[in-house]
Amino acid sequence: MKAALDYATQNADAFVDQLKDLLRIPSISTDSAYNADTRRAADWLADDFRKIGIPNVDVMETGGHPIVYAEIGSDPDKPTVLVYGHYDVQPPDPLELWDSPPFEPVEKDGIIYARGSCDDKGQAFMHVKAAEAYLETTGELPVNLKFMIEGEEESGSVNLVPFIEKHKELLKADVVLISDTSLFAPGVPSITYGLRGLAYVEVTLTGPARDLHSGVYGGGIENPVNALCKMIADLHDENHHVTVEGFYDAVRALSNEEREGFRALPFDEAAWLEEAGAPATKTEDGFSTLEGITARPTLDVNGIWGGYIGKGAKTVLPSQANAKISCRLVPDQTPGDITEKLRRHFEKHVPDTMTLDFKDLHGGHGAIVDTKAPAMKAAAEAMEAVFGQPPYFTREGGSIPVVADFKRLLGLDSVLMGFGLDSDAIHSPNEHFGIDRFHQGIEASIRFLDAYSRQ
Repeated sequence: MKAALDYATQNADAFVDQLKDLLRIPSISTDSAYNADTRRAADWLADDFRKIGIPNVDVMETGGHPIVYAEIGSDPDKPTVLVYGHYDVQPPDPLELWDSPPFEPVEKDGIIYARGSCDDKGQAFMHVKAAEAYLETTGELPVNLKFMIEGEEESGSVNLVPFIEKHKELLKADVVLISDTSLFAPGVPSITYGLRGLAYVEVTLTGPARDLHSGVYGGGIENPVNALCKMIADLHDENHHVTVEGFYDAVRALSNEEREGFRALPFDEAAWLEEAGAPATKTEDGFSTLEGITARPTLDVNGIWGGYIGKGAKTVLPSQANAKISCRLVPDQTPGDITEKLRRHFEKHVPDTMTLDFKDLHGGHGAIVDTKAPAMKAAAEAMEAVFGQPPYFTREGGSIPVVADFKRLLGLDSVLMGFGLDSDAIHSPNEHFGIDRFHQGIEASIRFLDAYSRQ
């Protein structure tokens, strides 16, 4: 391992230059105008795998953008690690808010500014360079290593589950390693052990067949916008509990150990609130803010519209009112069950003067990993060696659906060892990634592979 660590240090600048080359490719998976560039990014990665000495490399076709697969080692006495990441990126819009071109990496004060620098090219590339460090020094890895780098994460990963189902034998492993999450705070090592799932729906209330003159019909025809606003206002009670019947039935309670872990985290609530630009917090009664944003289920209206919203005045009684609503789910809630409960709730409360259209847009399962599992112990050992202090085990409020898919389809737990920060502006203008964290990630990956081989 020491030789690999030394190699990574000696080639630190070269690794950054290579990352910049990858970042220059505008692999925007959501826009078909960039299909050729997205393919180019896949080919670039495949070429780099071959250059570092991985013999089995393939750009595998899907119904959309390809998946880059690479594999080295088949020693039955070694554990097998499957590294997952994605090479596609979000669109850079709005371009006018970038301080530099999004696909021309700029290095400033030890930070790389470019679309995909953190999410997820920079973080996925850390593991490629960790493999290179071993292969260029010892010629072998302490584990059998597989890579599966997809090109559709930012566009919904629509072809990923079919790919996994079709290639279960190829993807056999002992654990999945993913770096697409964040450190708890700058300089604070952490390993994510829990993610929330998602249920996303759209509701439409329709009253009259068309928009009506409010002076002629107002007072005689019920207003769908008024009605929908009341229905939405009643989705929470005074304690900020969700009122949908059965919403909490499957929620796995937080253990005393977990709650102690939340209290031990160095969470600066005042700074978090200031960064959010909000005047005060609003949390489910009985839970801390940190518990509320990572380990409790939520229901939020993401958008609401209806009637006239243009300039000036137009006195209409709207025909329709619409809302998009998402629920963040915790183990053991499932998107199908929560979506059906939402459907029944709205059907029960829709006024008899209106009709309801309820659409299930999409969903994903949450995930939770045993922090005492061998791979998690190996990750903790690696992170402590890099940062000089034991890492915190944390839960994140967002969703990474593939984590649940790996568990459901392959029976594999995932180690979420991320090096981003919430302030890295992923999905936003001026996305960036600290070069120090890029190198820390490479070191942690080298150390993880060694530690896991010894578990």
